[in-house]
Amino acid sequence: MSSDTLPPDEDNWLLDDDSDGSEVAARPSEARKPWKVLIVDDEKDVHTATRIALRGISYKERPLELLSAYSGAEAFQLLKQHHDIALIMLDVVMESEDAGLRLVHRIREELDNGVVRIVLRTGQPGQAPEQEVILNYDINDYKTKTELTTQKLFTTTIASLRAYENLVSLEKNRQGLAKILESASDLYQLHSLREFASGVLRQISALLDIGTDGILCVRNESHSGRPELEILAVSGSYEYLAESGDLSSEPHLASVIQQVFQEKRSIYQHPYDVLYISSRNRREFAVHFMPQWPLDAVERDLLDVFCQRISAAYDNLYLYNQLRSAQEATVVALADLAEFRDTDTGDHVLRVQKLTDAIADEMVRQNRYPDLMGREFMDMVGMASILHDIGKVATPDHILLKPGKLDPEERAIMEQHATIGAQILARSAKLVEGASYLSLGSEIAGGHHEHFDGNGYPSKLKGQDIPLSARIVAVVDVFDALLNKRPYKEPWSMEDTMKYINGRAGSQFDPHVVSALSRLVDEKRLPVKFGE
Repeated sequence: MSSDTLPPDEDNWLLDDDSDGSEVAARPSEARKPWKVLIVDDEKDVHTATRIALRGISYKERPLELLSAYSGAEAFQLLKQHHDIALIMLDVVMESEDAGLRLVHRIREELDNGVVRIVLRTGQPGQAPEQEVILNYDINDYKTKTELTTQKLFTTTIASLRAYENLVSLEKNRQGLAKILESASDLYQLHSLREFASGVLRQISALLDIGTDGILCVRNESHSGRPELEILAVSGSYEYLAESGDLSSEPHLASVIQQVFQEKRSIYQHPYDVLYISSRNRREFAVHFMPQWPLDAVERDLLDVFCQRISAAYDNLYLYNQLRSAQEATVVALADLAEFRDTDTGDHVLRVQKLTDAIADEMVRQNRYPDLMGREFMDMVGMASILHDIGKVATPDHILLKPGKLDPEERAIMEQHATIGAQILARSAKLVEGASYLSLGSEIAGGHHEHFDGNGYPSKLKGQDIPLSARIVAVVDVFDALLNKRPYKEPWSMEDTMKYINGRAGSQFDPHVVSALSRLVDEKRLPVKFGE
């Protein structure tokens, strides 16, 4: 590219300065994220003069960070590395006569970057006529180098940054609202408070595109044996607090969080940014996170909307847990009713619940039936298992409590408990939409005496036709019954019990369920003590 001869004007953008030209833009403030400006020109003097002209300039208390590239190819690589470049001052003629124009096309098309502002600067306007360039290329301004005095360069820079800021704000709002809707949907799926708290930290990190350092605390007003300020979730550099569970090692942060609770509002004192979140049931939460730079107005507005969605999601979690607790209480009451007359079974149903959950977890680890063992199934199968013998409420005492073996007629009456239990629970399950403890309990009650080879009762179902929940409880029920005393038998040893169960894998029992139980027994991972 040929050199341009510029008039020796005192306002010329190629300033005569005491500097030797090696000085770069002021170091970015530690407190404010700088605006990145990319200078693309094959002449070193142009870079030096531009840096001198823009030295010390700031916009909205944010300084400039000037980057340099000496060819279109080098500029493209920088743009791939820095996604937040606000302005490009771009020469046209560099390694080729249209290198700058080619770069414009690659920025808009290949990088799909429509927000960076591009000011085309040329010393040879005849090779890139202004009207043609403005019409055919997505640039934001066109200047000849003779036009760009210091003042005009300043004006062009600030105007470009203002336009970039507006576009970024619009895009942040669009993306932020989309992320809020997505994150709220994700939070609605979480069913424990600590899981919910961890989810909130992850979503804030994604919303602001920041690191994962964060803390979520809850305020316990009534205490009830819990600390007034309880940490529910930590991430990143704060993970060391998970063990202690308090903020004694972070006194300043603890003070800001207490201020948030007292004033019931979010406080932004970078780097101590803390959100305040309240819910309808009067629970209060504080969320601290660590953005690299102070948040701008758009980000704060998005966080306000996010806090409202978090509050609604927490209220949903609270109502879900209240409903679930009520359902569990109903299930326990029904199981107690079934056990009330069968005093020798003792804590049989509670052991069945714990072992059912343990076997299901082990089967997930062994990747058995992944299509059947989803989150909903895993959440409910243990509690539903305690309803397996609910049908015994209809079994006469002289049969249920008989100390010896049952005769064929008595056996037929006893076997009716499977069908009766399934029918009782199925009728109740129709009142609840979707899967529930009652619907799963109905499967278990009706199927836990079916055999894998089809020789069980009451319907002689075979293999995969037997619900998975019932196949698990079938093994658990026999395992516990053999290890414990019954009116008709003494307890068996663990060795004899496992020999019996392993011997019926594939005939009476699902082999995968037996395998999971065997692993728990061999590795001494049974959830409770079985046998006397």
